[in-house]
Amino acid sequence: MTEGNDRPRSSGSSRPSAPRGSNGSGGRPGGAGRPSGSGRPGGSGKPGSGSRPSDSGRSSGPGGPNGSRKPGGSGSTGGSGRPSGTDRPARSDGPTKPRVASPAIDADVTGTELDRPVLAELRTLATDLAEAVAKHLIMIGRLLEDDPERAWEHGKAATRLASRVAMVREASGFAAYRCGEYAIALSDLRAARRMSGDNSMLPIIADCERALDRPLRAIELAGSADADGLDRDGRVELRIVAAGARADLGQFEAALVTLQCPELTAKAQTPWAARLRYAYAEALLRLGRDSEALDWFGRAADADLDFETDAAERAGRISQSGVEDEDIVFFDE
Repeated sequence: MTEGNDRPRSSGSSRPSAPRGSNGSGGRPGGAGRPSGSGRPGGSGKPGSGSRPSDSGRSSGPGGPNGSRKPGGSGSTGGSGRPSGTDRPARSDGPTKPRVASPAIDADVTGTELDRPVLAELRTLATDLAEAVAKHLIMIGRLLEDDPERAWEHGKAATRLASRVAMVREASGFAAYRCGEYAIALSDLRAARRMSGDNSMLPIIADCERALDRPLRAIELAGSADADGLDRDGRVELRIVAAGARADLGQFEAALVTLQCPELTAKAQTPWAARLRYAYAEALLRLGRDSEALDWFGRAADADLDFETDAAERAGRISQSGVEDEDIVFFDE
């Protein structure tokens, strides 16, 4: 299945979990994408197209966003700062922007549900502002899986309030990513990485590049020095994205080789293991090595305890017919 610009994606990549600390667990998105079948970056959440938006968010630190200035100066008398004429209107700094309605917050959300490191990150804001932002972050965590559009509304609201807080841009970026807004997600995640120095977002950043038809940039990120510092989950997710980028370029043998790593044969029953094996099976299938693909789809199904992929179904189809349907798009769902 494809969305957006109908560009095939690798169905083996990961899904972002709730933004860091937004659900009280401290978990953060581990890689490039979404779950098979529900919007994984190599899955049904097809990347779309679009230009990268400028970072237009205004800071709202302890003093709040930049506001209008009091009239004074040349039109004032003495040191009062008031206009000399009682009938003169106060000076305006320009047209007032219409207020954007903020999305509703669940009644039980207090904002204190966030993990301590995230709450500490919000202490740069005024107390009332930090509380409002925290509530939006909690809502992103609650909605990201089942209602990403609403989650993104909360992401945009949080960004309007605190665009210079790394966690806010990170959470909003993940929500935009889940909605297929890849250019915006890329902008937010790059900003978050720049502010925090955290490279764990690299797999999703690379997948956004791939989604925007820039596979070479995805491959470059996968081979960068920053990628070497990722944990195992992050390295696996980035490898899956890089393999998908190779496939986008028609380099199917290279895609297969990219996926060959110690983790591929590790005795692990984890989401990343299922996605890695699934991607490897698809690569084999694309090269006409159906019997090997059948074996690897079976291995993917064995590791897929959360049923994030359709590996068992794919294995069943190959077993029954010997070949996939002609309309199957490889490196896609």
